[in-house]
Amino acid sequence: MSPISEKERKIILEFCHLLEKSKQLFNGLRELTPYGNKQWQAHFGRTFDIYAKLWKFQQQYRPILDLRYGLKRWQIGEIASKIGQLYYHFYLRTSEIAYLVEAFSFYLAIRGRQYYNLASKEAKSELMVKKLRYYARFIVVAILLRQSEIINELLMELEKQIVAYGQAYDPNDQAEWLNVLEEVRAFLNADPGVTILDPDNNNRIVTLSGRLSRHTIPSIERTLQMNLKLQDAIIIGSGTQLVKFSELTIDMFRMLQNLEWEIDVPIKDPSVDSPHASGETSKTPKRIGVPCVGGNVNPHKYLLFKPSACQVVTYVASTINELPQKGVLLIFISADGYHPHQNTHPENYTYDIGGLITSSKSDIYRDYNRETKSVNSKYKNKHILYPGDLQPFTRKPLVIIVDSDNSYAFQHISRTFGLPLLVLMSPLSLPGTINDRSTQGSLFTLFLHNSIAGLCNSCEVFTINLETWEKCSHLRDVFMKEAIRLLMRTRVDPTYHAFLGCEFLRLMILRYIFCECTLRLHRGFRARTNLPRASPPLPDDLIENGDLMSIILDIADCIGVREYFYDPSAPGTAPRD
Repeated sequence: MSPISEKERKIILEFCHLLEKSKQLFNGLRELTPYGNKQWQAHFGRTFDIYAKLWKFQQQYRPILDLRYGLKRWQIGEIASKIGQLYYHFYLRTSEIAYLVEAFSFYLAIRGRQYYNLASKEAKSELMVKKLRYYARFIVVAILLRQSEIINELLMELEKQIVAYGQAYDPNDQAEWLNVLEEVRAFLNADPGVTILDPDNNNRIVTLSGRLSRHTIPSIERTLQMNLKLQDAIIIGSGTQLVKFSELTIDMFRMLQNLEWEIDVPIKDPSVDSPHASGETSKTPKRIGVPCVGGNVNPHKYLLFKPSACQVVTYVASTINELPQKGVLLIFISADGYHPHQNTHPENYTYDIGGLITSSKSDIYRDYNRETKSVNSKYKNKHILYPGDLQPFTRKPLVIIVDSDNSYAFQHISRTFGLPLLVLMSPLSLPGTINDRSTQGSLFTLFLHNSIAGLCNSCEVFTINLETWEKCSHLRDVFMKEAIRLLMRTRVDPTYHAFLGCEFLRLMILRYIFCECTLRLHRGFRARTNLPRASPPLPDDLIENGDLMSIILDIADCIGVREYFYDPSAPGTAPRD
């Protein structure tokens, strides 16, 4: 081989400089504060710029880097993987789905060009671990984008890679990776709520998106008081028994989709390009920071898995502090309830009747056994999120959705500052047959995510054919239009009108009405604690409106579950317990 030229030496030095700088900036992302909407943007921009420059540089000088530097295919895959991660984390920071599509595109290119193909041949296991992590990240992105066909392929490939990992290296963590695989499968099994089959296409399973589109939201004639917009959302998942994957419970997953607009972005395999010796993909990173989608803007979301009560308060305080005028914060909490034993005569309802266990139960009960039984029994548990903890933040418009067996405690948050505050609360308990499926996700959150799936689950229906689904979808749309008409004409608390101008909140309120109307009619939900609640409450003449109930019964007839529901027009309808 001829001696290295000065030009080649400079190219190699520049590549090494870009590679080292990119690693430093990427690692620096971990040190950024996870909350706050502005502090992170500059660092993210610098990191992305250096990776874009690195990517283009290796494309331009690939033959020299191959020959003189000994660049390996897995190193190109590592750069592409980091770019995919940047896009994914930018999606988490901005909620713009187009960035999620870019992440998917880079991950797809890595798979198509087989950059990690020889990972199991390396002497050490580090590269194989990187390959497994890449698969896990790819699956998360594919699940968020509802790419069902490729998800099944990725799961089969991941299983093979885990087996190969164990055979090549005999690692201690192989069982952990197998557990990850089972988590994904359980998550996907729970995900749709109800499986839709197309009998005309070999029982093809129809994949539905939970994101919003214009045809799913009934329009309204706006009034002057409908001037609020959902700006931020904090989505908290803490249910100990719920299926989850990658710190995302099924309830969190369903709620985050409720807060995103559907976009039509074609997903193409960027690895399919004109062949050349290097096998390189021509995919080039797009500039981060430029709005990807015109018109519809998604609210920014924070996803918190098992946060401490202090962390919840910190995130809420930071978000409220940066909330613009006319902005609304939504707080969704899926968590087990905490019920104190000694409060038979509560004096302060925002603290005395308990709260939510957002973090690990072990912290709570360890402290209880050590402290609470003795002199400190008069004090509140520091690990619990109480309704009173959210009271100071009602200085801004606030929507709180609580899915818990102690959800009703949050109806006692007072409107001290006179600003719009809406609290939607799940039932405290469910009939036994429904409760048996509690690990598959909450029925209440399912109703807020997909009303028809919620009704089906309440009647123990988990598979439906496409024709029936389409008929039910039409009836659901009729229900929503009638419900919004009644909301505009019925005397309701002004809070509702304040939030109806925002499409996300309007649909959430309408799905709540569908849920309460359905469960009031349901024979199995006899106890008052089986019903959801809203604060301020909606009037009975709206929830029990004859036209709305008639549509619910038509949907039940369509599905074939009419026997599960009372006929409200029949005399002697059974009262609730």
